[in-house]
Amino acid sequence: MIVRAVDWNDPAAVGLRAAQRQEVSARYGSPDSEPGPTPTADDMAVFLVAYDAAGEPVGCGGLRPLGPTEGEIKRMFVSVPHRGTGVSTALLAALEDDARGRGWLRLLLETGDLQPEAVRFYEREGYSRIPNFGHYAGVGSSLCFEKSLVLGDPAADVACEGCE
Repeated sequence: MIVRAVDWNDPAAVGLRAAQRQEVSARYGSPDSEPGPTPTADDMAVFLVAYDAAGEPVGCGGLRPLGPTEGEIKRMFVSVPHRGTGVSTALLAALEDDARGRGWLRLLLETGDLQPEAVRFYEREGYSRIPNFGHYAGVGSSLCFEKSLVLGDPAADVACEGCE
């Protein structure tokens, strides 16, 4: 599998985002269930697409800046036949690496209450539930998560550079 940055309007990115929106619409019974502004090419720092061994696009995800030291994961999606094969883990790791390269200290995300598999995935990958933030505040169907990208010293419970 290969994960690489693509233009927002790349045909593979457009197709995967359309599939993601179709799935979300079916689950929530609404074509527009997303609180807040829809991501665009102008507000995304990076958009990644994962390709299988045959070169077919099988997953995607992007990062939207929320400030100088944090960002939000947007449009994370893996096509149904490729779920459970490590695509989501590879995409998330690549997004986190990109965010660290930008000097971001924290990633946030929102998923929905009808997406238990997404909740399990993010919790397994070290994301913790937080109160709903930004446009998601007060939205009952939204579940928000965060993960610190800073390595910490567990003994001192403080952030440190170069800790391993």
